[in-house]
Amino acid sequence: MMGSIQAQPYDYELPSNGKVALIIIDMQRDFLESGGFGEALGNDVSLLRSIIPTVQKLLEVFRANQLPVFHTIEGHKPDLSDCPPAKLERGKGSLKIGDMGTMGRILILGEMGNNIIPELQPKDTEIVINKPGKGAFYATSLQEQLQEKQITHLIITGVTTEVCVQTTMREANDRGYECLLVEDGTESYFPQFKQATLEMVRAQGGIVGWTAHSTDIIQAFEGWKTG
Repeated sequence: MMGSIQAQPYDYELPSNGKVALIIIDMQRDFLESGGFGEALGNDVSLLRSIIPTVQKLLEVFRANQLPVFHTIEGHKPDLSDCPPAKLERGKGSLKIGDMGTMGRILILGEMGNNIIPELQPKDTEIVINKPGKGAFYATSLQEQLQEKQITHLIITGVTTEVCVQTTMREANDRGYECLLVEDGTESYFPQFKQATLEMVRAQGGIVGWTAHSTDIIQAFEGWKTG
Protein backbone atom coordinates (compact mmCIF):
# COMPACT_ATOMS: atom_id res chain seq x y z
CA MET A 1 0.00 0.00 0.00
CA MET A 2 2.09 2.92 1.21
CA GLY A 3 4.87 1.68 3.44
CA SER A 4 5.07 3.18 6.89
CA ILE A 5 4.29 6.20 9.06
CA GLN A 6 6.90 7.86 11.25
CA ALA A 7 5.65 7.10 14.75
CA GLN A 8 6.58 6.24 18.31
CA PRO A 9 8.02 3.93 19.58
CA TYR A 10 8.99 3.01 15.98
CA ASP A 11 7.53 3.30 12.48
CA TYR A 12 3.97 2.08 11.99
CA GLU A 13 3.77 -0.30 9.05
CA LEU A 14 0.64 0.08 6.96
CA PRO A 15 -0.97 -2.98 5.36
CA SER A 16 -0.10 -3.75 1.75
CA ASN A 17 -3.76 -4.60 1.06
CA GLY A 18 -5.12 -1.25 2.23
CA LYS A 19 -7.19 -2.69 5.07
CA VAL A 20 -6.96 0.39 7.28
CA ALA A 21 -9.81 2.44 8.78
CA LEU A 22 -10.19 5.79 10.53
CA ILE A 23 -11.98 5.70 13.89
CA ILE A 24 -13.41 9.02 15.14
CA ILE A 25 -14.52 8.65 18.74
CA ASP A 26 -17.33 10.63 20.38
CA MET A 27 -16.93 14.02 18.74
CA GLN A 28 -20.35 14.96 20.11
CA ARG A 29 -21.88 18.38 20.64
CA ASP A 30 -22.43 17.80 24.36
CA PHE A 31 -18.71 17.16 24.84
CA LEU A 32 -17.31 19.89 22.58
CA GLU A 33 -19.77 22.78 22.52
CA SER A 34 -20.48 25.52 25.02
CA GLY A 35 -23.54 24.80 27.14
CA GLY A 36 -23.15 21.04 26.80
CA PHE A 37 -22.62 18.24 29.28
CA GLY A 38 -18.83 18.63 29.31
CA GLU A 39 -19.05 22.30 30.28
CA ALA A 40 -21.74 21.54 32.86
CA LEU A 41 -19.24 19.26 34.57
CA GLY A 42 -16.86 22.22 34.88
CA ASN A 43 -14.62 21.47 31.90
CA ASP A 44 -13.03 23.79 29.35
CA VAL A 45 -14.47 22.52 26.06
CA SER A 46 -12.05 24.65 24.03
CA LEU A 47 -9.37 22.07 24.81
CA LEU A 48 -11.36 19.42 22.95
CA ARG A 49 -12.34 21.75 20.12
CA SER A 50 -8.68 22.36 19.33
CA ILE A 51 -8.43 19.01 17.51
CA ILE A 52 -11.33 19.61 15.11
CA PRO A 53 -9.13 20.92 12.23
CA THR A 54 -6.80 17.94 12.54
CA VAL A 55 -9.62 15.41 12.50
CA GLN A 56 -11.19 17.23 9.54
CA LYS A 57 -7.94 16.88 7.56
CA LEU A 58 -7.65 13.19 8.32
CA LEU A 59 -11.29 12.67 7.41
CA GLU A 60 -10.69 14.39 4.07
CA VAL A 61 -7.70 12.11 3.36
CA PHE A 62 -9.66 8.94 4.09
CA ARG A 63 -12.59 10.12 2.01
CA ALA A 64 -10.33 11.06 -0.89
CA ASN A 65 -8.76 7.60 -0.81
CA GLN A 66 -12.14 5.87 -0.38
CA LEU A 67 -11.03 4.20 2.84
CA PRO A 68 -13.46 3.18 5.62
CA VAL A 69 -14.44 5.70 8.29
CA PHE A 70 -16.17 4.83 11.55
CA HIS A 71 -17.72 7.41 13.88
CA THR A 72 -18.77 6.52 17.43
CA ILE A 73 -21.38 8.13 19.67
CA GLU A 74 -21.67 7.42 23.37
CA GLY A 75 -25.35 7.37 24.19
CA HIS A 76 -28.25 5.45 25.66
CA LYS A 77 -31.82 4.50 24.87
CA PRO A 78 -34.45 7.00 26.08
CA ASP A 79 -35.61 4.60 28.78
CA LEU A 80 -31.98 4.12 29.97
CA SER A 81 -32.43 0.34 29.91
CA ASP A 82 -28.90 -0.01 28.51
CA CYS A 83 -27.31 2.22 31.17
CA PRO A 84 -26.01 0.35 34.23
CA PRO A 85 -27.06 1.88 37.59
CA ALA A 86 -23.39 2.28 38.50
CA LYS A 87 -22.89 4.58 35.50
CA LEU A 88 -26.20 6.37 35.88
CA GLU A 89 -25.78 7.19 39.55
CA ARG A 90 -22.08 8.09 39.58
CA GLY A 91 -20.98 11.69 39.87
CA LYS A 92 -22.11 14.76 41.77
CA GLY A 93 -22.55 17.21 38.90
CA SER A 94 -25.56 19.39 38.25
CA LEU A 95 -26.56 17.13 35.35
CA LYS A 96 -26.66 13.35 35.04
CA ILE A 97 -27.34 10.97 32.16
CA GLY A 98 -30.93 11.36 31.04
CA ASP A 99 -31.41 14.82 32.57
CA MET A 100 -32.54 17.68 30.34
CA GLY A 101 -29.66 19.90 29.24
CA THR A 102 -29.52 22.91 26.95
CA MET A 103 -29.30 20.60 23.90
CA GLY A 104 -31.76 17.93 25.00
CA ARG A 105 -31.45 14.99 27.36
CA ILE A 106 -27.87 14.17 28.34
CA LEU A 107 -26.30 11.17 26.55
CA ILE A 108 -29.59 10.07 25.03
CA LEU A 109 -29.38 8.84 21.45
CA GLY A 110 -31.04 11.16 18.94
CA GLU A 111 -30.96 14.25 21.14
CA MET A 112 -29.36 17.35 19.61
CA GLY A 113 -26.47 17.39 22.07
CA ASN A 114 -25.77 13.72 21.47
CA ASN A 115 -25.17 14.28 17.77
CA ILE A 116 -21.75 14.58 16.16
CA ILE A 117 -20.57 18.17 15.73
CA PRO A 118 -21.47 19.83 12.38
CA GLU A 119 -17.80 20.09 11.35
CA LEU A 120 -17.46 16.28 11.28
CA GLN A 121 -20.89 15.14 10.13
CA PRO A 122 -20.69 11.59 8.76
CA LYS A 123 -21.51 10.83 5.14
CA ASP A 124 -24.10 8.19 4.29
CA THR A 125 -21.31 5.82 3.30
CA GLU A 126 -19.65 6.08 6.73
CA ILE A 127 -20.59 3.87 9.65
CA VAL A 128 -21.85 5.35 12.93
CA ILE A 129 -21.50 3.13 15.98
CA ASN A 130 -23.79 3.93 18.92
CA LYS A 131 -22.11 2.68 22.08
CA PRO A 132 -23.49 2.50 25.63
CA GLY A 133 -20.05 2.18 27.21
CA LYS A 134 -16.68 3.86 27.04
CA GLY A 135 -15.16 1.32 24.66
CA ALA A 136 -16.45 1.13 21.10
CA PHE A 137 -16.49 -2.69 21.06
CA TYR A 138 -18.71 -3.25 24.09
CA ALA A 139 -22.33 -4.08 23.13
CA THR A 140 -21.88 -2.80 19.55
CA SER A 141 -21.43 -4.20 16.05
CA LEU A 142 -17.98 -2.66 15.56
CA GLN A 143 -16.09 -5.97 15.58
CA GLU A 144 -18.44 -7.48 12.99
CA GLN A 145 -18.26 -4.36 10.81
CA LEU A 146 -14.45 -4.37 10.86
CA GLN A 147 -14.31 -8.09 10.11
CA GLU A 148 -16.72 -7.70 7.21
CA LYS A 149 -14.36 -5.15 5.66
CA GLN A 150 -11.31 -7.26 6.63
CA ILE A 151 -9.79 -4.28 8.47
CA THR A 152 -6.50 -4.99 10.27
CA HIS A 153 -5.18 -1.49 11.03
CA LEU A 154 -6.90 1.38 12.86
CA ILE A 155 -6.03 5.08 12.90
CA ILE A 156 -7.71 6.39 16.05
CA THR A 157 -8.84 9.94 16.88
CA GLY A 158 -11.39 11.62 19.14
CA VAL A 159 -12.20 12.30 22.78
CA THR A 160 -11.40 11.93 25.51
CA THR A 161 -7.93 10.48 25.31
CA GLU A 162 -7.79 8.74 28.66
CA VAL A 163 -11.38 7.48 28.70
CA CYS A 164 -13.24 6.43 25.53
CA VAL A 165 -10.24 6.67 23.21
CA GLN A 166 -7.87 4.66 25.38
CA THR A 167 -10.55 2.11 26.27
CA THR A 168 -11.36 1.55 22.59
CA MET A 169 -7.68 1.26 21.69
CA ARG A 170 -7.05 -1.34 24.39
CA GLU A 171 -10.13 -3.29 23.30
CA ALA A 172 -8.88 -3.21 19.71
CA ASN A 173 -5.39 -4.28 20.72
CA ASP A 174 -6.79 -7.30 22.55
CA ARG A 175 -8.63 -8.25 19.36
CA GLY A 176 -5.46 -8.15 17.28
CA TYR A 177 -5.80 -4.80 15.52
CA GLU A 178 -2.70 -2.70 14.87
CA CYS A 179 -3.61 0.66 16.37
CA LEU A 180 -2.15 4.12 15.81
CA LEU A 181 -3.32 6.98 18.04
CA VAL A 182 -3.11 10.43 16.42
CA GLU A 183 -1.32 12.65 18.94
CA ASP A 184 -2.86 15.93 17.75
CA GLY A 185 -6.14 14.25 16.81
CA THR A 186 -7.12 13.31 20.36
CA GLU A 187 -7.66 15.46 23.42
CA SER A 188 -8.67 15.53 27.07
CA TYR A 189 -10.13 18.08 29.45
CA PHE A 190 -6.97 17.34 31.46
CA PRO A 191 -3.76 17.78 29.40
CA GLN A 192 -1.73 15.71 31.87
CA PHE A 193 -4.10 12.77 31.37
CA LYS A 194 -3.60 12.94 27.60
CA GLN A 195 0.17 12.96 27.94
CA ALA A 196 0.11 10.04 30.36
CA THR A 197 -2.08 8.05 27.96
CA LEU A 198 0.25 8.66 25.02
CA GLU A 199 3.16 7.43 27.07
CA MET A 200 1.27 4.36 28.30
CA VAL A 201 0.17 3.38 24.80
CA ARG A 202 3.66 3.40 23.31
CA ALA A 203 5.57 2.13 26.36
CA GLN A 204 7.44 -1.18 26.33
CA GLY A 205 7.81 -1.23 22.57
CA GLY A 206 4.21 -0.28 21.85
CA ILE A 207 2.38 -2.47 24.35
CA VAL A 208 -0.97 -1.04 23.24
CA GLY A 209 0.04 0.53 19.93
CA TRP A 210 1.70 3.49 18.29
CA THR A 211 1.32 7.28 18.39
CA ALA A 212 2.08 9.71 15.57
CA HIS A 213 1.51 13.31 14.50
CA SER A 214 -1.13 13.94 11.85
CA THR A 215 1.34 15.54 9.45
CA ASP A 216 3.33 12.31 9.25
CA ILE A 217 0.15 10.29 8.72
CA ILE A 218 -1.13 12.59 5.99
CA GLN A 219 2.26 12.59 4.29
CA ALA A 220 2.24 8.79 4.13
CA PHE A 221 -1.24 8.70 2.62
CA GLU A 222 -0.44 11.44 0.10
CA GLY A 223 2.64 9.49 -0.94
CA TRP A 224 0.46 6.46 -1.56
CA LYS A 225 -2.11 8.41 -3.55
CA THR A 226 0.41 10.06 -5.84
CA GLY A 227 2.98 7.27 -5.91
